[in-house]
Amino acid sequence: MDIQELINSYKQETDISKKIAKLREIINICVHYYYVKDESLISDYEYDLLFSELVKLEKEHPELVTPDSPTQRVGGEPLKEFRNVPHKKPMLSLSNTYSFDEVKDFHRRVLELLGNEPVEYFAELKFDGVAISIFYENNRFSLAVTRGDGFVGDDVTLNIKTIKNLPLVTKEVSVNGGVIRNFEVRGEVYLNVADFHKINEERISSGEKPFANPRNLASGTLKLLDPRQVAQRPLRVVAYYLDTDDVKLESQSRNIELMREMGLPVSPYSKLCSNLDAVFQFIEEWKEKRHTLPFQIDGIVIKVNSLDQQNRLGTIARSPRWAIAFKYEAEKATTVLKKITLQVGRTGIVTPVAELEPVFLAGSTISRATLHNADYIKELDLRVGDTVIVEKGGEVIPKVTGVVLEKRPPDAVEFVFPEYCECGLQGRLVRLPGEVAYFCEHPECPWQLRRRIEHFASRNAMDIEGMGEKVVDQLVTLGFLKNIASVYELHQFRDKLIELERWGEKKVDNLLEAIEESKKRPLHRLIFGLGIRFIGEGAAKILAKHFNNLDNIMKASKEDFTSIYEIGEKMAESLVRFFSDPKELEIIEKLRAYGVNFEEKEEFVTIGKKLEGLTFVLTGELQSMTRNEAKAKIEQLGGKVSSSVSKKTSFVIAGANPGSKYSDAVKLGIKILNEEEFLELIGAEKPKDNFANKPESNTLFD
Repeated sequence: MDIQELINSYKQETDISKKIAKLREIINICVHYYYVKDESLISDYEYDLLFSELVKLEKEHPELVTPDSPTQRVGGEPLKEFRNVPHKKPMLSLSNTYSFDEVKDFHRRVLELLGNEPVEYFAELKFDGVAISIFYENNRFSLAVTRGDGFVGDDVTLNIKTIKNLPLVTKEVSVNGGVIRNFEVRGEVYLNVADFHKINEERISSGEKPFANPRNLASGTLKLLDPRQVAQRPLRVVAYYLDTDDVKLESQSRNIELMREMGLPVSPYSKLCSNLDAVFQFIEEWKEKRHTLPFQIDGIVIKVNSLDQQNRLGTIARSPRWAIAFKYEAEKATTVLKKITLQVGRTGIVTPVAELEPVFLAGSTISRATLHNADYIKELDLRVGDTVIVEKGGEVIPKVTGVVLEKRPPDAVEFVFPEYCECGLQGRLVRLPGEVAYFCEHPECPWQLRRRIEHFASRNAMDIEGMGEKVVDQLVTLGFLKNIASVYELHQFRDKLIELERWGEKKVDNLLEAIEESKKRPLHRLIFGLGIRFIGEGAAKILAKHFNNLDNIMKASKEDFTSIYEIGEKMAESLVRFFSDPKELEIIEKLRAYGVNFEEKEEFVTIGKKLEGLTFVLTGELQSMTRNEAKAKIEQLGGKVSSSVSKKTSFVIAGANPGSKYSDAVKLGIKILNEEEFLELIGAEKPKDNFANKPESNTLFD
């Protein structure tokens, strides 16, 4: 039975308990395909409607709510503390090595202990995440425990339950006549790099300190006591270990297959190696390919494949004798620190930034790196003119990690945090008790104003084309922009703008037209553009969908906000604080007077199913639209957009200067459409320049 047949069956069902059961089945199937198989069975809009219907039915019939219902992934009040849980079997740490010689020594010891009998190895990617132990009883998720000290961990069941690629109910699988129903899996909790970047962008725009790397973010998220906050972060799980008393298990490679059959998320990147040369080949293969993965790895895990041999090899101290981790060294480079500049965020937080001589590192050219705060600079004894070590291993954000003291020039200058902001208003830079960051305390700081207007005009907010960083800087300096509402007063300065160098009538009119067009943006874009602390794109969409217009949001209480799925205490407090500020209310009323849309529009309603069941990957620069616009168009037509190329990808859309995803598609034989063919597919108008320098496609779409 396909998904549409299931949906039709659910709609025709009259027995309420059966109706709810079928609805849960449909949602669970869709979640599994979306998060584990990277496929969309239905559109996001259809999914939202089904989920809302389930919430409604369970609210009307609370006696039918079950712990494994999709609605129960987030629920209950925040915990006061985590309870300790002893591990059934110790969660051991792997011995690490960075050299092939030590891997050879490991192999030699294995052979000696096994009396030189034949050995196969199973090589797996070492996900850079947080270890977790998860239990299922009668194929239902029941408990999740952190590694802790290896013997006792923390019960994080409610937090792990929010992770959408983890099934709450698994399929039964048979092994040698027995059935697995009660078992433990172990794995890693991690985030994709794209999700990590998005969270950091929102934190930076909200004036918060960004996370250093995905692993730290995953670890910190699991320590949160409020599962609703955890649910706002797109954590994932990958399973690599299976243990059960129900049947006799035979090998690591077979266990991976069993977990895949159960519906558990396992890595598609692993290899059964008949000898050590095959292991080394796997390590070398992923040394460079790891940069193409959507998540971070820090090495390769090598395990004796036979579980019988694993048991006979046993453990030593806290490490197994049957496994070892080969870790890739963090990639480093040295360059010269030219100067230290300050960035003032839209909430006034001042962040020092290292301006570097450009250096190529881990697949990209690095010319700037964060220095976090004044204490970090002092700890490193960092001086302008120093030769510094820049690292980008586990760190996604380039980081200055040290100084080459023997290369320090005599005229190297010690950095002193200035007393006043560089904004020109002589705003004093203050450091509040208990805070690590400095703040500009002037309420009209133009640097904060610049960042806030840039955010308001950005692509994912009001999308005002032509109002980038340099234009905003110029208009604030001239006094034409004083707050986000004054964007809609720029038409008053049309004649003066035309007279500016490098402007002219056409450029000015294009900008004014883009500003006028931005008034029509849906409500969630406006909410995000207002720059409310802790309110990112996802939360803005949730608020817009729940309240339908801005006036309802402005009148809402903290309790109104926290009653919404995925809106936590911190976010609710920030919303109430923002909409209680007289200055912010004054700006909002000006936006209303200028005709900015305050209502949510059904921008994401599916307008057809032309692309239903198809998964797209975008690479390169499109001439006819932005990537976000292309993504929205695909989703409106029932398709799905993925961040990485896999065997499940239907098409890769290649614009100008496509990246590595183009090569990945060629290797996998995935159909590639150039922009002209993509527009033909979606029925959109082609640009007049006829796509100069377009990449070649490898297919003609019928």
